[in-house]
Amino acid sequence: MRVALTLLTHGHPDHAAGAARFAELTGTRVRALDPALRLGDEGLAAGDVITTGGLELRVVPTPGHTGDSLSFHLPADQAVLTGDTILGRGTTVVAHPDGRLGDYLDSLRRLRSLTVDDGVHTVLPGHGPVLDDAQGVVEYYLAHRAHRLAQVETAVEDGYRTPGQVVAHVYADVDRSLWPAAELSVRAQLDYLEEHGLI
Repeated sequence: MRVALTLLTHGHPDHAAGAARFAELTGTRVRALDPALRLGDEGLAAGDVITTGGLELRVVPTPGHTGDSLSFHLPADQAVLTGDTILGRGTTVVAHPDGRLGDYLDSLRRLRSLTVDDGVHTVLPGHGPVLDDAQGVVEYYLAHRAHRLAQVETAVEDGYRTPGQVVAHVYADVDRSLWPAAELSVRAQLDYLEEHGLI
């Protein structure tokens, strides 16, 4: 067994910073959506099918966490590699300004269609344990986002105007060490609500 290819789900340092060294050690190319992260001539794009070592992966665009987020569908395993689009525990930050909530919701719907139409049962996240109920996880993520969005909308209606104020109100029961990440998501939620004329 040897590493044949390095694929990046997105460019955040905890996923991409070691890619060049890993590629050097394994003698592989690095393929990514973002040209700045590639080593070699080939990138990744929606609909690409990659076959290597008898394994088929289909590239699924899942922007939202970041603008360059991708997932990889493994049809033979009825699984999807999600990077940070879906995590093994907790929920994902929509990393404003690169991440956009509308894109993220569309990506979750795209993943849901994989569970409904393509038989995907397993989520292989970039962080945390394997998840065996892919459809249940996607539905939970969609419901969680809808709930948080409603909370943010209500907070704004109640006079909480700045992202920091909204975080302190909506995420009061969340460990304060997570508030900086929560603020990124709140900024994305506020942008979404403004774009849709809801605030």
